[in-house]
Amino acid sequence: MKQYKTDQILGILLLLFAPSVYAQHPEKNQALSLEEIWKVAEMNNRLLKLSELNHQQSKIEILEAKDRLLPELSVGGDIKFNSRFLLYDDGLFSSPQDVPVKGYGYGVGYNLNVNLYNGGKNKRNIALKKEEELRKQYEADLQKHSVKYNAAVAYFDLYKFLYFYDFLHAEIEAEKKQLRLIESLHKNGTVLKSDVLRTSVKLSQLELGISDVTKKIEIGKQRLNILMGRANDTELTIKYEDIIELDAIADGDYKDYVDIALNKSPEYKMAGSDIKWSELNLKQVRATLLPKVSLYSNYNYTYPQISFYPYSNNLWGFGQTGIKVQYSIDNLYKSKHSIARTQVVINQAKEKAEMKKDEIALQVKEVYLQQQQALESVETAKQNMIKTTETVRVIRSSYLNQESLLTDLLEAENALLEAKFNLITAQTNVKVTHFRLLAIVGIL
Repeated sequence: MKQYKTDQILGILLLLFAPSVYAQHPEKNQALSLEEIWKVAEMNNRLLKLSELNHQQSKIEILEAKDRLLPELSVGGDIKFNSRFLLYDDGLFSSPQDVPVKGYGYGVGYNLNVNLYNGGKNKRNIALKKEEELRKQYEADLQKHSVKYNAAVAYFDLYKFLYFYDFLHAEIEAEKKQLRLIESLHKNGTVLKSDVLRTSVKLSQLELGISDVTKKIEIGKQRLNILMGRANDTELTIKYEDIIELDAIADGDYKDYVDIALNKSPEYKMAGSDIKWSELNLKQVRATLLPKVSLYSNYNYTYPQISFYPYSNNLWGFGQTGIKVQYSIDNLYKSKHSIARTQVVINQAKEKAEMKKDEIALQVKEVYLQQQQALESVETAKQNMIKTTETVRVIRSSYLNQESLLTDLLEAENALLEAKFNLITAQTNVKVTHFRLLAIVGIL
């Protein structure tokens, strides 16, 4: 007799589908489609909420930068106790003149400063903050694509394992009927006791397999709920009975996807944003070589008057208004290396952008070919399904006529079950690779 391979085949089947997934069979709660899961994730996913908070922070930083364009205005006052006012007319070691002043004093006034020109640093700082805000938006878009892709992976793993569960459940029911038939044939002396034992062993292995799938379903349930920002134990079902449409996926050319990526990819946009930010920062550093011009005004009421001669114990007011020009001579030599360093940063950003362009093109090529391979795998799996179904029918008929061995029948049944698994896996792989391609090019 041929060697019995049921253990090995079922073991291989379980290894083929090792990744954890989310799944649960339809009960009373409403089944969700992938698009509905995406909507929930976009509203509640914690990573997306964090990205949105970062984006909000960058918007506020723009407003903070604009606030620096406003004039600086301050008011203040003070009260103090004065010491004796000793005036040394003939030097420190001579007898001083004791000028009569009050033992206390107070003052109140304002100070105004308006920046007229500082090389455009304040306005350029706003432009820098806007570029940072734009980059945060690209990061949020990238995070959104990532979450949607991960949700799609979990969804189609769930889809796959729900079908695995159904296949195994149907196989168990069929095997129980077959076991009863073989037991009946054994009582009549038609088959050997070993056939009953082998069928029982296969049934036990199928029950172990469905137990393993059920555990993966529970683990996957928690994973998908986390992606949607829901409680870990929230009940969840999906519309896994829906047929996967693959016709539209075959459309599209590699070069078309690359062109889309260079216009839509958040990663590539982030690289371009880094270049713009670096160029603005270079202008900001060079602005230190330009003068600063400001309008200032101040006025104070002070008591007593001890700032100018003759002194007085009366309240007095004094103010100034004018234009102040400052030029930092030291920046002529201090800024030299800062400018050189900033120029290097620009060159680095440009090189990184080119590297990102090549990386995206390679990723698109890789996933595009994976998608084509997955489509080919679907066709192969369909053909295998047809062949193994017919093989099982023929061998089962010949076994009942005692023209073939039980091991042949069991191996054929295992091959059919594996073919069902492979077909569903190939179909879900097509969808997953397609969504990964859309995520890379930035249109998921």
